[in-house]
Amino acid sequence: MVLVNTGRPFQDSPFFYIDVGNSPLSTVNYQLSCITLARHNMKITEHIKNATGTLLSYEILPPLKGKDIGSIYNHLDPLMEFKPSWINVTYHRTEAVFKKRTDGSIEKSKIRKRPGTVGICAALKTHYAVDTTPHIICGGFSKNDTEDALIDLNFLGIDNILALRGDAAKSEGIFIPEPNGHRYALDLVKQVANLNKGIYLENDDITDGIATDFCIGVAGYPEMHFEATSMQSDLSFLKAKVDAGADYIMTQMFFDNQKFFDFVKSCRELGINVPIIPGLKPLTRKKQLSILPKIFNVEIPKDLADAINQTENDLDAEKVGTEWLIQQSKELQAFGVPVLHYYTLGKPQTIKNVVREIF
Repeated sequence: MVLVNTGRPFQDSPFFYIDVGNSPLSTVNYQLSCITLARHNMKITEHIKNATGTLLSYEILPPLKGKDIGSIYNHLDPLMEFKPSWINVTYHRTEAVFKKRTDGSIEKSKIRKRPGTVGICAALKTHYAVDTTPHIICGGFSKNDTEDALIDLNFLGIDNILALRGDAAKSEGIFIPEPNGHRYALDLVKQVANLNKGIYLENDDITDGIATDFCIGVAGYPEMHFEATSMQSDLSFLKAKVDAGADYIMTQMFFDNQKFFDFVKSCRELGINVPIIPGLKPLTRKKQLSILPKIFNVEIPKDLADAINQTENDLDAEKVGTEWLIQQSKELQAFGVPVLHYYTLGKPQTIKNVVREIF
């Protein structure tokens, strides 16, 4: 008998036994090699390079503090039959809250409403034998916090990340970095790239520091980041991130594929040659027609907006949004995108209805 850790749950245990009997050692090695190969442990760029068609990936939110990971499994279980190549897990910054003390004074404290990104990535990797990609953000983290998180991820064998600046704190009108933190995603990319060379923050105190091997993703905006002065300026910052070490680009959501096609063309003309992955989200409620453009600086195509406005309730609006995303996905697949990346964000059944039609 040989005890093998498969990385998959089996009768409530990630282990099972292989009865090798009188098999020669070469046969045992072959069996173990097959099990090892079954485990997902590839970079996103490797997934894309080895693919024979369009890949699938998902993005999820960590549960609110106080909830357990069971809510994540319940969310993903219906979607895993389509065999995603990886799952993104968002990271959420600390937020300042003000609480009134018994003496009437105001106390400011910091909380993180959705902790657990690193733990969730490790749990999903084991539970589903799937690669995971945590978001690493600037907001709410010092450079040392970031390095510690990257070291933890490296220990866990998680070598894909998405490096983002992150949003401004809700209590602040503009993005303000943490003390000794990064102001721009470009600087975050540079820190990860340095760690990939074995360069640590306290490098003078570290001898023979091991080089990590992270595959670095960055955000792209087909309709321009809302803080950018122009599309050309936004693209130049994107190129700087790629030149600094980014290996792939994940886009903000969009509903007009032509925006994405134009974005890819502009990137290629500028010399940005890394894979560009479209991020996709369904419209599921009528009020999103006014909310999403304001929050994410995206345009809702007139045909989609008209169709949503003609519905009588959100259930019908979701049906329209689902069909739009199906057709959008098919067109992107025909265009030759390497991956279709879906922001599930509390709508696993809607995403399942879409993915079923594509994969």
